[in-house]
Amino acid sequence: MNIILITAVFALVLAFSLGTALGFFKKIFAVEEDPLIGQIRGFLPGANCGACGFPGCDGYAAAVAKGEAEINKCTVGGQTAANGLSSLVGGSAAVVPVIAVMACRGTHEKAKLKGEYIGVKSCRAAKISTGSIKLCSWGCQGFGDCVKVCKFDALSMGGDGIPHVDAAKCTGCKACSNECPQHIIWAIPREQKGARPLCSNLNVNKAMVAKNCKNGCIKCELCVKNCPEQCIRMANGIPVVDYSKCTSCGNCVAKCPIKVMVMTP
Repeated sequence: MNIILITAVFALVLAFSLGTALGFFKKIFAVEEDPLIGQIRGFLPGANCGACGFPGCDGYAAAVAKGEAEINKCTVGGQTAANGLSSLVGGSAAVVPVIAVMACRGTHEKAKLKGEYIGVKSCRAAKISTGSIKLCSWGCQGFGDCVKVCKFDALSMGGDGIPHVDAAKCTGCKACSNECPQHIIWAIPREQKGARPLCSNLNVNKAMVAKNCKNGCIKCELCVKNCPEQCIRMANGIPVVDYSKCTSCGNCVAKCPIKVMVMTP
């Protein structure tokens, strides 16, 4: 019994001594934070999503205070946050709102698998170990890595096996596009209008594309040939639109036999 009491008393004394020492050294070696950092942080949303390129809102606030970062890097806070930072550090900058777009429609029903995958249920793991679990090497792997990193509940895995974006919740933080090993989630300006190809299959063999994925671009180039503004060209087997010329006429969408081309809402 005495041993237990002695041990308890010793533990309390040791804890008190260590706590006192830590408090003392914290006070002695404390580094005062620039009050501007706290003021800047007050205008940031606190999402810590990393869209700004810094480790959380604290890191971005410190960089802005030091003049090492522009004031328009917070896509979550948007123009409101930029205006707030401008009132503190000066300058002005426009924030271009962006949204995630899924450039693949390789659903379970439309895209064929190489075989049964029994590895780690992760898109990145599947990509590293197999190249692609689908016959289309550029298709969505379907394990939802992008969904897991989204802090705004803007992505969800559909019953069709590919992620779907909730435009109302998407903040354009780009976490999903950075996480995707296939690079098929694009961040585009919300205000950008015009037609867009929802396919990333770079295989120029039309027959092979059609065999591997019923929703894949078959490189027929009807979108290019039927564009009255001549603003579409083929690059690496994918239609590329010059949005400075696109008038959203919809000709390419109407002529696309696979419906790969869609109008941006």
